[in-house]
Amino acid sequence: MFRTGTCLAAVLLIAGSLHTASAQTTDAKPPGKIKLTMQKLKDMKAKWASNRPKLKACRAEVKTKGLTGDDRWFYIEECMGKS
Repeated sequence: MFRTGTCLAAVLLIAGSLHTASAQTTDAKPPGKIKLTMQKLKDMKAKWASNRPKLKACRAEVKTKGLTGDDRWFYIEECMGKS
């Protein structure tokens, strides 16, 4: 009985440590896809306001591609960064 309990405890301990190690590696987000905060979005819009024609063109591209949410803002940021 003691031997079975010890083996079960060892298996659970090993399984728990493997689960923790795998959870640490899968939770990382890609560096380019970080959730936008309202402050970051306001800063980006303020920077883009100086070049309205280019912003209008980038927004038109976003509309034709059908992008929504954060994907839309990341695309506009990339588009505005191009020369």
